[in-house]
Amino acid sequence: MTLPDEHEPSRPSWDCAACGRPWPCGPARANLTAELGRVDLAVRMWDYLEEAARELPQTPASELFDRFLRWTD
Repeated sequence: MTLPDEHEPSRPSWDCAACGRPWPCGPARANLTAELGRVDLAVRMWDYLEEAARELPQTPASELFDRFLRWTD
């Protein structure tokens, strides 16, 4: 098995496939910020938040908000 070098979410855990930290990890945030404008970033992260909420129903909504959206402001 080879480890991916991209910092992408491993689902359904939503941990980073490259470093194992909760996704979006620091490198993923940096990549997303470099690739997307502020509004596009917020929209994309909101989509990810909705997907993660379905796959992680035990996780409090406030925790998911902090993880996926708070850092985008």
